Amino acid sequence: MPHSAKNRQLAPTRPRLSVAFILARHFTLSAFASFVDVLRLSADEGDSSRKILCDWTVLSSTMRPILSSCGIQVQPTEKLGNPQRFDYIAVVGGLMDEVENLDAEVNAFLIHAAQKKVPLIGLCTGAFTLHRLGLMKGRQCCVSWFHRDDFLEQFSGLNPVSNQIFVIDGDRLTCSGGVSSAHLAAHLVSKHVGSSQARKSLNIMIIDEAQQSEKPQPGIPLSLASSDPQVKHALLIMQETMEHPISVGALAKRMKLSRRTLEQRFEVSLAMSPREANIRIRLDYAKYLMADPAHSIAQIAAMTGFCDASHFARIFKHTMMQTPGAYRASLQN
Repeated sequence: MPHSAKNRQLAPTRPRLSVAFILARHFTLSAFASFVDVLRLSADEGDSSRKILCDWTVLSSTMRPILSSCGIQVQPTEKLGNPQRFDYIAVVGGLMDEVENLDAEVNAFLIHAAQKKVPLIGLCTGAFTLHRLGLMKGRQCCVSWFHRDDFLEQFSGLNPVSNQIFVIDGDRLTCSGGVSSAHLAAHLVSKHVGSSQARKSLNIMIIDEAQQSEKPQPGIPLSLASSDPQVKHALLIMQETMEHPISVGALAKRMKLSRRTLEQRFEVSLAMSPREANIRIRLDYAKYLMADPAHSIAQIAAMTGFCDASHFARIFKHTMMQTPGAYRASLQN
């Protein structure tokens, strides 16, 4: 059979899965690219990228390039039009302060799509955008643990889920962004195109295997909550520097505050010192790591910035009232 005839035989009259993307200003490029690449690699034999089994497009009301949060621009490929020509419409969010910055025509398009029962996807903070439009009412919504506090502060009437990589609640699908976008895309490919195509895509992307929605998000949320923006910022810096803990003096300098001011803010907001909060964050992460038996106590001590296993064990017992070994044993019960 001639090659061209074979290609015509492979192509169905309509792709089995079509997804349109709405990109918010300063959208997260990784969430968008991960989703699209799963579709691309599932759509054709090998990695030829022809839109045979899957189709994807970027919609816009203006057709102007859209700037991602990392500074790379993406050119839309189609005007908005009729939402019912797509199987799914995905909103890709990004920076928190850009959640409300879709234009009125795009907002009306999304509301119309919901009225016509077109399933809507919120990638990264795209879920926040859908909620702003009243399109997540009564729905569960996947939120990155990193943004959970922001969500609780700014939104009401919705229960955010931050212990899963994606959530499907009827015709609303949400995920926390990043690689979890690839897993949500693979779920849809498996459903509409076939599990073998989904596996092939993930394998080519060097992702071991498809994860179900219940897969926990990587990382650990902060157990310390504060309404003080300076304290919240300090807590995130502490979390980012766990392996090499930052001193209170260096932290204050980095935040352009006096040490005394920083300590006062922590005392008012959390009733503890910055040093105590830092230890709490590192021990919380240690508890998270101890759920995985592959990590030894010595490895966990190093990963959380303690001098050695004995130093870690001493601080852990003093704070948690039990040894690391006893805590790990309790996880097996």
